[in-house]
Amino acid sequence: MPHQIPPTNRVLGKALYVGTFAHTPTLGSLEVHERSAIGVDEFGKIAFMEKEVASVEEVLGRHPEWATSGRVVRSGESGFFFPGFVDTHIHAPQFPNSGIFGSSTLLDWLEKYTFPTEDSFKDLDRARTVYDRLVNRTLSHGTTTASYFATIHVPATNLLASICHHKGQRALVGRMCMDCNAPDYLLDKSVEEAMDLTKQTIEHCRGIDPKGDLVSPVVTPRFAVSCTGDLLSALGKLAKEEDIAVQTHLSENVDEIDFVVNTLFPGCGTYTNVYDAAGLLGRRTILGHCVHLSREELELIKKRGSGISHCPVSNSSLGSGLARVRKMIDAGVEVGLGTDVSGGYSPSILEASRQAITVSRLVANLDATKAANLSVSEVLYLATLGGAHVVGLQDKVGSFEVGKEWDAIFVDLTPVPDLVFGESLDNEEAFGVVSGLGPVDIFSSQTGWEDRLAKWVFSGDDRNNLGVWVRGRLVYEKVKGVIEMEALLGSAMNN
Repeated sequence: MPHQIPPTNRVLGKALYVGTFAHTPTLGSLEVHERSAIGVDEFGKIAFMEKEVASVEEVLGRHPEWATSGRVVRSGESGFFFPGFVDTHIHAPQFPNSGIFGSSTLLDWLEKYTFPTEDSFKDLDRARTVYDRLVNRTLSHGTTTASYFATIHVPATNLLASICHHKGQRALVGRMCMDCNAPDYLLDKSVEEAMDLTKQTIEHCRGIDPKGDLVSPVVTPRFAVSCTGDLLSALGKLAKEEDIAVQTHLSENVDEIDFVVNTLFPGCGTYTNVYDAAGLLGRRTILGHCVHLSREELELIKKRGSGISHCPVSNSSLGSGLARVRKMIDAGVEVGLGTDVSGGYSPSILEASRQAITVSRLVANLDATKAANLSVSEVLYLATLGGAHVVGLQDKVGSFEVGKEWDAIFVDLTPVPDLVFGESLDNEEAFGVVSGLGPVDIFSSQTGWEDRLAKWVFSGDDRNNLGVWVRGRLVYEKVKGVIEMEALLGSAMNN
């Protein structure tokens, strides 16, 4: 059974990771380092990285403190270590609705499915059940950092922050703010009430994690449709005063844009101008979707240093449109990936990665330009370091570099066993837990890492993840005790 590690069992000492490491240090570059080693210190930071090492003993000889107090975790020939995924846009309370759309599009989907579900989070037991499951689920998929939208309910929002902190997931957690164009039961009664309740969540996050090592607050106006100009401006001021990030939605759906620009804010010119006038655009602003942006809006987002969360699964599922990601990148805007649960049906950033490729190919066809295509290496960058840039954590996570923190996934791509004449495997042997096989079928002829990683992107899921670490702590383990036991044995064998 997959196993989340309780905090008391998260032994944080020096560790040596040995084997194959893959990451995308820049957009479009996929580096794979075989026979390499990364040393992680007791604070969860990468202390050194050595490439093409001859043996573990050789590495430990140069770093004796790892030999005496560290653990050794090996990827093996079929496994590799990859930076943890960054989900830049996910609605935690909507998780129960994953896969439920009916025939709706964005605005009526909110009314029919989303708002009633969010209202149920006034029940703290309901919130605990959903949030506990969601954080476990996202960790199993390798999401080490998530930017969460919660609900208007302070107790439930604070509970989400506490659960993330307890389970060891890096998270931005925001109380949802709305004061118009939504059911009365989900509206803030005044701007003052919205500020007071939002500050309560900010104080809670800082109370459980004063340095923001794992959990930090984020100012969260839902979108311009459900926020008056006064509320948006007050939230913009609050974000500056408290020096915290902002997350919201922008230009997701054409009906939404028309409502904002022509009815709610008729003098704004563009949707993006609404947020800019309120002081909400800045270097720590995460803008979800951005499907239908003009060149002028992209230039303004670039000028303000804000980032975009591309949510291809949601955009397709709700029929919102096809985002032109290449134009965003070419404009110099930082772009990451978001699952947008439950507009997106899956909490997996790997699913968002493959759908980002698919959507880019549709765009290339529609716009008659091959330049729109996104490659495997590019979407893996968006899923990791690109997302880290969007949420303002690029100096901490997103790639394997000395000084960064060890947020990583241990991925297994056990190959299909070769058979000889007369041999056959039954279903249990071929696909059972004992075989170690996930959904990616790697054949013995497929030895190149570029091909294997491409197959992982298009076919892989949480079944391939053997372990997940955040800040050096093991927070998810597919089979209880295996990684820790192997690490201890590996350390003993080298002493």
